[in-house]
Amino acid sequence: MSKQEPLYVDGTDLPGFHRVLGYRQTSWEENEAVMELDLQPEHLNMGGVIHGGVLSSLLDIALAQAGTYCPYPGRVRKAVTLTLTTTFTGQCSGGTIRITGRKRAGGTRIFNSTGEVHDDKGNLLAIGEGTFQIRSGSEKPEGVSL
Repeated sequence: MSKQEPLYVDGTDLPGFHRVLGYRQTSWEENEAVMELDLQPEHLNMGGVIHGGVLSSLLDIALAQAGTYCPYPGRVRKAVTLTLTTTFTGQCSGGTIRITGRKRAGGTRIFNSTGEVHDDKGNLLAIGEGTFQIRSGSEKPEGVSL
């Protein structure tokens, strides 16, 4: 099966909280998800650098996506976060950040992913690790209807 065009490529049709974050999906394939975000003033904390909650949220999404790729158009696989650990390693106040999540291990219902956030100069801003549970109905590769 060929690789599916990522959902929400331009970031304009993101649902709910995803829309508030405003990222765009740059790639999504089996065991890996990559997103980018052009930093805006609303992504910054009172100190003028990216807010840790933004970094944690983006890592949560990318890590979950890394284990829920669905190659079937119009269908998705869903997961719920069981644990998420974020370590902040740098700061930035502008430009574009890149979030990469990779599935590392797992079975039919539980999986583990790791990820990193880099700024557009390649500086590491945060690393994350999470454990996720596939939601009922999403266990099979064909997932569920959108």
